[in-house]
Amino acid sequence: MSMDPHQIASLFHIDVTPETGPRGRKTQDDGGEIVIDLLQQLVIGQERQNKLLEDLVQQSNSTQKQRASELGQWKEANPGLARQCRAAAETLSRVQNEFLHNLTDEVTDNEECLLDGEFVLNEFVDRYGPRLAHLNGVLQVLSQLSTTPDTASAPQQ
Repeated sequence: MSMDPHQIASLFHIDVTPETGPRGRKTQDDGGEIVIDLLQQLVIGQERQNKLLEDLVQQSNSTQKQRASELGQWKEANPGLARQCRAAAETLSRVQNEFLHNLTDEVTDNEECLLDGEFVLNEFVDRYGPRLAHLNGVLQVLSQLSTTPDTASAPQQ
Protein backbone atom coordinates (compact mmCIF):
# COMPACT_ATOMS: atom_id res chain seq x y z
CA MET A 1 0.00 0.00 0.00
CA SER A 2 2.55 2.53 -1.11
CA MET A 3 1.56 6.00 -2.24
CA ASP A 4 2.73 7.62 -5.37
CA PRO A 5 5.03 10.61 -4.56
CA HIS A 6 3.22 12.69 -7.14
CA GLN A 7 -0.04 12.23 -5.23
CA ILE A 8 1.57 13.55 -2.03
CA ALA A 9 3.09 16.47 -3.88
CA SER A 10 -0.30 17.46 -5.23
CA LEU A 11 -1.78 17.46 -1.69
CA PHE A 12 0.77 19.94 -0.32
CA HIS A 13 1.93 23.06 -2.01
CA ILE A 14 4.22 25.61 -0.36
CA ASP A 15 4.99 28.82 -2.19
CA VAL A 16 8.51 30.07 -1.39
CA THR A 17 8.76 32.76 -4.04
CA PRO A 18 9.35 36.31 -2.77
CA GLU A 19 6.58 38.82 -2.83
CA THR A 20 6.64 40.85 -5.96
CA GLY A 21 6.45 44.57 -6.41
CA PRO A 22 4.40 46.42 -9.02
CA ARG A 23 6.94 45.52 -11.72
CA GLY A 24 6.82 41.83 -10.91
CA ARG A 25 9.99 41.74 -8.79
CA LYS A 26 11.10 43.05 -5.44
CA THR A 27 13.49 45.96 -5.72
CA GLN A 28 16.44 46.59 -3.49
CA ASP A 29 14.97 49.98 -2.58
CA ASP A 30 12.00 48.25 -0.93
CA GLY A 31 14.38 46.31 1.32
CA GLY A 32 16.23 49.50 2.21
CA GLU A 33 12.96 51.25 3.06
CA ILE A 34 11.99 48.37 5.33
CA VAL A 35 15.32 48.60 7.15
CA ILE A 36 14.96 52.37 7.47
CA ASP A 37 11.43 51.99 8.84
CA LEU A 38 12.60 49.41 11.38
CA LEU A 39 15.51 51.60 12.45
CA GLN A 40 13.17 54.56 12.86
CA GLN A 41 10.90 52.44 15.05
CA LEU A 42 13.91 51.42 17.15
CA VAL A 43 14.92 55.06 17.56
CA ILE A 44 11.39 56.00 18.64
CA GLY A 45 11.39 53.14 21.16
CA GLN A 46 14.78 54.23 22.51
CA GLU A 47 13.55 57.81 22.86
CA ARG A 48 10.53 56.59 24.84
CA GLN A 49 12.75 54.49 27.09
CA ASN A 50 15.09 57.43 27.65
CA LYS A 51 12.17 59.68 28.57
CA LEU A 52 10.81 57.08 31.01
CA LEU A 53 14.26 56.65 32.58
CA GLU A 54 14.64 60.42 32.93
CA ASP A 55 11.23 60.60 34.62
CA LEU A 56 12.18 57.74 36.93
CA VAL A 57 15.47 59.39 37.93
CA GLN A 58 13.71 62.70 38.50
CA GLN A 59 11.10 61.03 40.72
CA SER A 60 13.79 59.18 42.65
CA ASN A 61 15.80 62.37 43.18
CA SER A 62 12.69 64.21 44.27
CA THR A 63 11.88 61.52 46.84
CA GLN A 64 15.46 61.52 48.16
CA LYS A 65 15.51 65.31 48.46
CA GLN A 66 12.19 65.28 50.29
CA ARG A 67 13.43 62.59 52.70
CA ALA A 68 16.67 64.49 53.33
CA SER A 69 14.68 67.67 53.96
CA GLU A 70 12.37 65.87 56.41
CA LEU A 71 15.36 64.36 58.25
CA GLY A 72 17.00 67.78 58.42
CA GLN A 73 13.82 69.31 59.85
CA TRP A 74 13.54 66.50 62.41
CA LYS A 75 17.17 67.00 63.47
CA GLU A 76 16.61 70.74 63.86
CA ALA A 77 13.45 70.14 65.89
CA ASN A 78 15.14 67.48 68.09
CA PRO A 79 18.80 68.46 68.45
CA GLY A 80 19.24 66.73 71.81
CA LEU A 81 17.73 63.48 70.60
CA ALA A 82 19.81 63.66 67.42
CA ARG A 83 22.99 63.93 69.56
CA GLN A 84 21.82 60.98 71.66
CA CYS A 85 21.21 58.97 68.48
CA ARG A 86 24.77 59.77 67.37
CA ALA A 87 26.20 58.62 70.73
CA ALA A 88 24.09 55.45 70.64
CA ALA A 89 25.16 54.75 67.05
CA GLU A 90 28.82 55.11 67.99
CA THR A 91 28.37 52.75 70.96
CA LEU A 92 26.48 50.20 68.89
CA SER A 93 29.15 50.46 66.21
CA ARG A 94 31.74 49.34 68.76
CA VAL A 95 29.37 46.55 69.84
CA GLN A 96 28.97 45.54 66.20
CA ASN A 97 32.75 45.44 65.75
CA GLU A 98 33.09 43.12 68.75
CA PHE A 99 30.21 40.99 67.46
CA LEU A 100 31.90 40.71 64.06
CA HIS A 101 35.18 39.81 65.75
CA ASN A 102 33.43 36.96 67.61
CA LEU A 103 31.68 35.86 64.43
CA THR A 104 34.93 35.70 62.46
CA ASP A 105 36.64 33.81 65.29
CA GLU A 106 33.79 31.30 65.24
CA VAL A 107 34.16 30.83 61.49
CA THR A 108 37.92 30.41 61.74
CA ASP A 109 37.70 27.95 64.63
CA ASN A 110 34.98 25.83 62.98
CA GLU A 111 35.95 26.05 59.31
CA GLU A 112 35.97 22.29 58.71
CA CYS A 113 32.68 21.72 60.51
CA LEU A 114 31.01 24.55 58.59
CA LEU A 115 32.22 23.15 55.27
CA ASP A 116 31.31 19.53 56.02
CA GLY A 117 28.15 19.77 58.07
CA GLU A 118 24.96 21.43 56.97
CA PHE A 119 23.65 21.23 60.54
CA VAL A 120 26.60 23.24 61.89
CA LEU A 121 26.23 25.80 59.13
CA ASN A 122 22.50 26.18 59.84
CA GLU A 123 23.19 26.58 63.55
CA PHE A 124 25.81 29.23 62.79
CA VAL A 125 23.47 31.18 60.51
CA ASP A 126 20.62 30.89 63.04
CA ARG A 127 22.89 32.09 65.81
CA TYR A 128 24.53 35.05 64.10
CA GLY A 129 22.32 35.96 61.13
CA PRO A 130 19.27 37.53 62.78
CA ARG A 131 21.30 39.42 65.36
CA LEU A 132 23.61 40.82 62.72
CA ALA A 133 20.69 41.84 60.49
CA HIS A 134 18.78 43.51 63.35
CA LEU A 135 21.89 45.24 64.66
CA ASN A 136 22.62 46.61 61.18
CA GLY A 137 19.04 47.86 60.91
CA VAL A 138 19.15 49.64 64.27
CA LEU A 139 22.52 51.18 63.43
CA GLN A 140 21.19 52.43 60.13
CA VAL A 141 18.20 54.12 61.76
CA LEU A 142 20.30 55.68 64.51
CA SER A 143 22.85 56.92 61.97
CA GLN A 144 20.16 58.53 59.83
CA LEU A 145 18.56 60.23 62.81
CA SER A 146 21.81 61.37 64.36
CA THR A 147 23.57 64.62 63.78
CA THR A 148 26.84 64.64 61.95
CA PRO A 149 29.95 64.88 64.19
CA ASP A 150 30.53 68.49 63.03
CA THR A 151 26.98 69.48 63.96
CA ALA A 152 27.23 67.71 67.31
CA SER A 153 30.45 69.51 68.24
CA ALA A 154 29.26 72.92 67.00
CA PRO A 155 28.21 75.34 69.73
CA GLN A 156 24.46 75.50 70.28
CA GLN A 157 22.79 78.91 69.99
